[in-house]
Amino acid sequence: MENIKIQRDMQWRVDLRNAMKAKERTEIERVHMPELAPEIRCRNSEEVNRGLTAEQAIREAQRCLDCAKPTCMEGCPVGINIPDFVKNIERGEFLEAARVLQQSSALPAVCGRVCPQEKQCEAQCIHLKMKKEAVAIGYLERFAADFAIQYAGKQVDASKNNLPTNNLPTFKQKIAVAGSGPAGLSFAGEMTRLGYEVTVFEALHEIGGVLKYGIPVFRLPNEIVDFEIENLRKNGVKFITDCIVGKTISLEDLKNQGFAAMFVGSGAGLPRFMNIKGENLNGVMSSNEYLTRVNLMDAANSAADTPVIIGKNVAIIGGGNTAMDSVRTAKRLGAEHAMIVYRRSEEEMPARIEEIKHAKEEGIEFLNLRNPIEYIGDENGRVRQMILQVMELGEPDESGRRSPVEVKGQTEIIDVDEVIVSVGVSPNPLIPNSIQGLYTTKWGTVVVDENTLQTAIPMIFAGGDIVRGGATVILAMGDGRRAAIAMDKWLKG
Repeated sequence: MENIKIQRDMQWRVDLRNAMKAKERTEIERVHMPELAPEIRCRNSEEVNRGLTAEQAIREAQRCLDCAKPTCMEGCPVGINIPDFVKNIERGEFLEAARVLQQSSALPAVCGRVCPQEKQCEAQCIHLKMKKEAVAIGYLERFAADFAIQYAGKQVDASKNNLPTNNLPTFKQKIAVAGSGPAGLSFAGEMTRLGYEVTVFEALHEIGGVLKYGIPVFRLPNEIVDFEIENLRKNGVKFITDCIVGKTISLEDLKNQGFAAMFVGSGAGLPRFMNIKGENLNGVMSSNEYLTRVNLMDAANSAADTPVIIGKNVAIIGGGNTAMDSVRTAKRLGAEHAMIVYRRSEEEMPARIEEIKHAKEEGIEFLNLRNPIEYIGDENGRVRQMILQVMELGEPDESGRRSPVEVKGQTEIIDVDEVIVSVGVSPNPLIPNSIQGLYTTKWGTVVVDENTLQTAIPMIFAGGDIVRGGATVILAMGDGRRAAIAMDKWLKG
């Protein structure tokens, strides 16, 4: 926090504060994100949110009061110096704003798009206490990160671009990372900044983990993920694909190759089902398989090796962001009737408000307070109908949400030819099962120290979904950065 105080005492910040009174700042209306029109975007894979203009970004940055105690930072899992990067945008220093982001975040352009800021940093904004809308921190993060990407793309000499290079002393210790999702990438970025030689092992043929296979390009374009990965590669991170830690390469192999420690960020790729009648019918699959095949294997192409079913009446079971990604993908692939089936009300949906809004604009039907109890197939074993149990809300459960209970005797039959089940995932058991001495919970998550994220095997740290069971991108990134700092201290004794 001392560094923040020093920044706050700089003359340019004083000048900014004096240029506009606090009352004037609070009276500025929050910016609205420009979006591609629903009737256009539901027929293609273009990114829906178009990004702010420089004028919009500066105006939104002026809403920031540069609080003496920036509570917004308390809501950021990776500890971004939010007032610093926002105020740099206000004064037009967009590259400097991007540099501030890169000091804490390995994936700022990604986080600016998919991080649930409304539940994190923006939820702590002082504007909310004044009954005003929070500063659009997420939009501003995306703006600064995208500006840096555009600037870098215009540089003939890559050494002159804005990307930070690792000028810290290298300790020559080799560190392994299992998984190239947000936790693994965040960990790798932090460890290279600390001077270590980092190698990331990815089981699939592309780097990025859930950022590539789980999030559609209309929400997170591949070129954005690729740029962030290339940034890490330029800073020294090595990537090895098609390599499964625990199968292709063992912990003993890594030790023999000189790796001093390992971070496990292998995610939660094991889909859950509801164990109801008819789940084994053709046309019923998990959202994990569906999105992976579409996003990573071009399965929507009929000439693909493993083409996916293109349904006309498609039901997605669940109410999270993955469910929204799945149903909006189905719409873009040609579904005439795409619907969300969720056992609670819309108010209880865990999906981001923005994702629900976009889905509704694109013509997605919401069947709330409904729960499937059986799928009915045709003579060829393909799903053709589903039976839904009508639900109502009862008392709150352990999470504070009201529990859904059946309305006795009330069911509905809906025609479907494709069902995507999106009711959660479990951690991948491969690494815990292949390394003797790693402890797991009854849910299959790896047991770690809450503060350091160190496992029962001292040289192994873990974070993200493999520990949490299910997490947002930013929480996984926070784990990666926290584990890197703790591992650095452990390696140095």
